[in-house]
Amino acid sequence: MIVGLSGGIDSSMTAYMLQKDGYEVEGVYMKLHNVIEGYHEKNIANIEQVAKFLDIKYSILDISDKFEKEVYDYFVQSYIDGITPNPCVKCNATIKFGVLFDEAMRLGGDFLATGHYAKTDGEFIYKADDLSKDQSYFLGQINKDVIPKLIFPMSKYTKEYIKSVAMDIPEINSIAKQKDSQEICFVEGEYTDILKKHTNIDMKGKTLDKEGNEIGHHKGYMHYTVGKRRGFYVHGAHEPHFVISQDMKNNTITVGKKEDLAIDSVKINHINMFIEDKKIMCDVKLRFRSTTVKCELTLKDDNGYIKLLDPIYGVAVGQVAVFYSDDKLLGSGIIIQTSKNEE
Repeated sequence: MIVGLSGGIDSSMTAYMLQKDGYEVEGVYMKLHNVIEGYHEKNIANIEQVAKFLDIKYSILDISDKFEKEVYDYFVQSYIDGITPNPCVKCNATIKFGVLFDEAMRLGGDFLATGHYAKTDGEFIYKADDLSKDQSYFLGQINKDVIPKLIFPMSKYTKEYIKSVAMDIPEINSIAKQKDSQEICFVEGEYTDILKKHTNIDMKGKTLDKEGNEIGHHKGYMHYTVGKRRGFYVHGAHEPHFVISQDMKNNTITVGKKEDLAIDSVKINHINMFIEDKKIMCDVKLRFRSTTVKCELTLKDDNGYIKLLDPIYGVAVGQVAVFYSDDKLLGSGIIIQTSKNEE
């Protein structure tokens, strides 16, 4: 059993629980980036602590070059192109359940286990019991062929329970006391801090209304994502305005009222489905921190067309549409267009 060890408490407990269940465990740590000073040193120290406690061996897999190309550069370029990326989905598809999975098989592992909060029955992936920590959304783009070889020991537990168990284990309770890792591993503060290292994001531009009239100004289109309501200026505004879209070519942003954010049609590409159906009624989640909504999904050629039964607000191009049937993950696609059908 190969366990992807990150240095955090979830993967540490994954190794602990699997060994307790009788598996022969070996760990692999991935060096993904060199953006944050001391990041790897801290993680590896934690892993050494776990490895010593469990008497297991671990190896370090340096794939920072591939991560930079597949995830980091994609992250930066997406914002330059005026779209909103999801680096964790990209990382899971190409790195954790791509490169790491291949390494696990090369090492002779029967399975790859990670600390993800998700479930699998060997054929499909499902939402974790702890919906507040569920990470199935981020697994929507992984290769279906790897699913039979995955194990997610966190599937039926809450984060609070995992931490409480770890706190009672003297050899690793110091890891449980550490704060949870940030959502995007290479972003310590704001995403704009990363962008500033690679491009000029401070380019004063025009703020427009839906008709294209200039009504104010802004700091530079990369400072904004769809739905943002602060950080730009609107002349004489007496009510909140929200970013509806960004235009990278002209360095403009278009703003409007909350109802202007409503969309009911979505087009996607990079389709990755775990079922064969070409037309289904299902649930869809259009960003991680949102609830699922009912929709009709139609797949045609390389694209997917989502018709929402009720409008939703603040959907950004570049994000991931993830489809479910109850708790079962059906697949996903990348959002390339949104619209509102006027009745």
